[in-house]
Amino acid sequence: MHSMFSKRLYFCLALLFSVAGCKKDDIEFPIEPSIEIVSISPLSAHQYSDPVIITIKYNDGDGDLGENKDGVKNCFVTDNRLGITYEFRIKQLAPDGASIPISGKLNIDIGSQIITDSTVQQSVNYSLYVVDRAGHQSNSATTQTIVIQR
Repeated sequence: MHSMFSKRLYFCLALLFSVAGCKKDDIEFPIEPSIEIVSISPLSAHQYSDPVIITIKYNDGDGDLGENKDGVKNCFVTDNRLGITYEFRIKQLAPDGASIPISGKLNIDIGSQIITDSTVQQSVNYSLYVVDRAGHQSNSATTQTIVIQR
């Protein structure tokens, strides 16, 4: 009976130490950024007045996502109704020279939207991707469909 208890105790201690040995620094991602859509809101927006916000989750293995230089665009959002791509800038997320894995969430405010035809409401979704400072492009991700109303 005592040896069974000892074996379980040693097993639990070994498991505890192996989990404790995993540090956040051990996380690795590819050097190409990757994104996924978390949400888009509102799901029903009034044209000209309701800003549309796309929330993404990102990972980047070497931390070079984002840019502090004005005029540099690194986030590209395509309105899939028209095939028009709008360009935005994600601010630098890690210090210069840091080569560290980063991950988190970002809100991308694409502003208020308009109806592009003569209907009273129109459905739309958006595809987007990001590019890091080394020129690595992420995967493309597409939002769920929202409705724009007059």
